[in-house]
Amino acid sequence: MKRMGVTRTTPWLALPAALGLMLCASLSPAAERTRAATRPATPGEADVPSKLLHAGRDARKPYYLIGPKTGARRPQRGYRLLIVLPGGTGGKEFYPFVKNIARRALPPGYLVAQPIARQWSARQAKSLVWPTETHRWEGMRFSTEAYVEAVARDIAGRYRIDKRFVFSLGWSSGGPPCYALSLRKKRFVTGTFVAMSIFHPRLLPPLARAKGHAYFLLHSPQDFIPIAHAQSAEAELKKRGATTKLVTYPGGHGWRADAFGKIRAGIQWLEQAAQKRAAAKPSGARSR
Repeated sequence: MKRMGVTRTTPWLALPAALGLMLCASLSPAAERTRAATRPATPGEADVPSKLLHAGRDARKPYYLIGPKTGARRPQRGYRLLIVLPGGTGGKEFYPFVKNIARRALPPGYLVAQPIARQWSARQAKSLVWPTETHRWEGMRFSTEAYVEAVARDIAGRYRIDKRFVFSLGWSSGGPPCYALSLRKKRFVTGTFVAMSIFHPRLLPPLARAKGHAYFLLHSPQDFIPIAHAQSAEAELKKRGATTKLVTYPGGHGWRADAFGKIRAGIQWLEQAAQKRAAAKPSGARSR
């Protein structure tokens, strides 16, 4: 495996892509399409328009913008934003599933963005799906953090965003970049949802930057990724002043029964944490 900024190699470091490929085997894009992702909206569910855009008109930074829901009123304080970094290949094949997150797991007033993982080389695409600033790949032109921030700026140029509620959701290979986004010096995400993923602090920015941030972690004790990863993340981030919650589910790796219910519960918890944080902010303090 070719990497920049990493001097030691362990079998677990290759897992972001390997576990994603295993996820595709257990819950493949075809399975997602048949189980949930392409089910049409019922009379009780509003449809959610979507389109493929490019952040800053850069062809290398495509993303799906999903929402707002048809007929939904424009929120007075702006739309809430969920940025989704899928597992597996991180590619467009997860778009139907992500669209169903917008339709079935979120209340009105949300926009959902799905960046499409950039493939800098065939080897990189199979080994490190979402390269970051602290876990790089030779030849990458920009990091996942820069990509996601460009997407967020692009959306903010189109819609008013409520900066109190900007969350990231990543599972499997999409988990590590979500941790990295939460540890930026100038953090714009206010809550992080990581499911069924790994946690390697030495491949992340300083954990001290987690102070004041909220993390919802979802992991199965039967996952081939040891639950110790999620337990370590919960403990280490909490130790640095973060608010954390770890929820377990049976069945192993992948989105199991009631996937959208699990996502809904995690987002609701992040919303509550964001509201508490906003309420505790000193009067007159500026938002990020």
